[in-house]
Amino acid sequence: MSALPPIAEVRGRAVVVPGDDIDTDRIIPARFLKCVTFDDLGPALFYDERFEADGTSKGHPLDAPEAQGATVLISGVNFGSGSSREHAPQSIHKAGFRAVVAGSFAEIFFGNATTLGMPCVTLDPDDLAVLQRVVRDAPDTEVTVDVANREVRAGERVFPAAIPDGAHGALLEGRWDPLGDLLDAADDVDRLARDLGYLPDGSGA
Repeated sequence: MSALPPIAEVRGRAVVVPGDDIDTDRIIPARFLKCVTFDDLGPALFYDERFEADGTSKGHPLDAPEAQGATVLISGVNFGSGSSREHAPQSIHKAGFRAVVAGSFAEIFFGNATTLGMPCVTLDPDDLAVLQRVVRDAPDTEVTVDVANREVRAGERVFPAAIPDGAHGALLEGRWDPLGDLLDAADDVDRLARDLGYLPDGSGA
């Protein structure tokens, strides 16, 4: 049994970051990749799109008063494309988001987000447009990303959502971080190492 919590749904307010083909360099500019840990990446999320060179705000949706505390990020098609930098989903997660809804995702971004326990689900174009409009018109609308039932709910509206079976199962069963799976299987790993005889004294040292 995994020690990781299952993730059946994410619920909270949402913010729309419009546009298709939003790549990882836009999500987290390259100069922020020199960090030793991911802990402080939240403020750098979409930095160059949010701030002028002197640090003044450009009025990005993330900085709107009604967006503060939002936990669901909504965007367009091919979200997270470009380089495979893990910092991109990390910055989204560190900024407080716990799910992303889009038209589609770049494969590596999707995988990196899933290993953070941050579900990425897709809606068809018409439903995505309606969801974006609902959130823009009423920013206080509670949005639920229902992983278990593969749907997104916003107010009275329900949208069928898609998520690959592998990620779906991993999130619901608490197997979303492969490192967690490895640590859970530590006894099995030690046993196999002894059986293979690679460690002369069998001690694991």
